[in-house]
Amino acid sequence: MTSAASDLRADGDSWSPSAVQRERDAYRRARARRSTGIAVISTVVVATLLVVGITSSPGWPRVQQSFFDPQVAWEALPEVLYGLRLNAIVWLAACAGMLVFGLLLATLRTLRGPVFWPLRALATVYVDLFRALPVIIVLYLVGFGLPGLRLRGIPSDPVVLGAIALTMTYSAYVAEVLRAGIESVHPSQRAAARSLGLSSTQTLRHVVLPQGVRRVVPPLLNDVVSLQKDAGLLSILGALDALRQAQIVEAQNFNYTPYVVAGLLFILFTIPLTRLTDYVMRRSGYLPTGQKV
Repeated sequence: MTSAASDLRADGDSWSPSAVQRERDAYRRARARRSTGIAVISTVVVATLLVVGITSSPGWPRVQQSFFDPQVAWEALPEVLYGLRLNAIVWLAACAGMLVFGLLLATLRTLRGPVFWPLRALATVYVDLFRALPVIIVLYLVGFGLPGLRLRGIPSDPVVLGAIALTMTYSAYVAEVLRAGIESVHPSQRAAARSLGLSSTQTLRHVVLPQGVRRVVPPLLNDVVSLQKDAGLLSILGALDALRQAQIVEAQNFNYTPYVVAGLLFILFTIPLTRLTDYVMRRSGYLPTGQKV
């Protein structure tokens, strides 16, 4: 009887692993359990050393009272959580705006022919300018500069102005990511589409963009995560977001614990999207299976 036939059960043709394969599976499971155990033990040891080192420092009681007061944290939680809702709204609005405007900038930068040179130059200047400016400066310029013009139709709501400023800044980063995806499509794809009778616009829309955008989804998600954090800068325009609410509670109690509460809420707000980015990057081949950013 051959080795393949010996792997078949007597009551049918269903496959069962051989003895060698079962030994391999058992060895892999043992290695996985060993690796997990070592990781858990090392994590516990490092965490214990950090906790002991911090809590045994001379100034820890004062720091604990100023930054980790449970009573103040419980008092600040509803206000900060309500302000985080405003940060989420601005983040979603800026995400939609940066994707649309960034795609427009990327398209302008990839136009070919001398007739489109002014558009390419304008898009290049915009990208270079807003990639160089810090986000906080753009927030000041848009949040306080635009209303100062006193032109009809310009919004004065700090939430709207903050979303505009974040959109203007992150569109420059998204444009470069999308441009890299568009230019990664092999020229033969364009040539094949044109030979089938598609125009330049149809080629870009139906052939180039679907391939280019799919290739840069993980970097785009990283920009979305960064935008999620920078949405917390909205407080400098006077909006009652999470940080502004934390500042109000801090002033009432003369305690910095509300800022810690706001930071923890931002972390909880960001972790799901970060894990989604890891998953997409693994599916796209950017990361080996099991490895995280």
